[in-house]
Amino acid sequence: MTTPIFVNRTSIIDRIESRAKQAERTAGDICLIAVSKQQADARIAAMLETGQKIYGENRVQEAQKRWGEVFASQRQGLELHLIGPLQTNKTAQACALFDVIQTLDREKLAKALVKVRDKTGNLPRLFVQVNTGEEEQKAGILPSMLDGFIKTLREVYHIEPEGLMCIPPAFTNYTGQFPGQAPGPHFALLKKLADGNGLKTLSMGMSADFEPAIDFGATHVRVGSALFGARD
Repeated sequence: MTTPIFVNRTSIIDRIESRAKQAERTAGDICLIAVSKQQADARIAAMLETGQKIYGENRVQEAQKRWGEVFASQRQGLELHLIGPLQTNKTAQACALFDVIQTLDREKLAKALVKVRDKTGNLPRLFVQVNTGEEEQKAGILPSMLDGFIKTLREVYHIEPEGLMCIPPAFTNYTGQFPGQAPGPHFALLKKLADGNGLKTLSMGMSADFEPAIDFGATHVRVGSALFGARD
């Protein structure tokens, strides 16, 4: 039976393919992350039935319950991304659960990750989160500090980040009136920073702006409400 979530996912994939074609890119190079944070179990089950394999979570504890308990039997073959801030006291749990941590943004966290790696031999793939809008309330390293931070990761901690991630300042609609900056300049900045550090992977773009993110080179788009519907 065709479910609303199946229809939503098909629509998003079609939009990714269409936008990639417009940008003269290959749609297969763009990874769709279904942001499952705070979604009802029934919606997650419906998404799993569509064959979706990649999911994004904001909180370690919530993800542990969902993927370690409720859907533990279906965990194999899935790829889990942590896309919310990571506290250092939850580093070990995060490394045990997630395949990718997208929110590395400070040296203290790098030290904690290395400690886990040295103890267990396990380190998820890592993205560095960049605060492109330099917003006080938002996590992420400032653009002006990124080059030095990545150099420290490589030379001091022997960590090779896979790519960069950003969450631009909020806006109303890509084609409408913006209360702040449009996302395009933030996506362009992240691409420039990635190129300058020899990184090819860019996690940028969410439900409202994944299409312009594709224009600027996104390799991972994080889509929640457009896939699952509004959170309860």
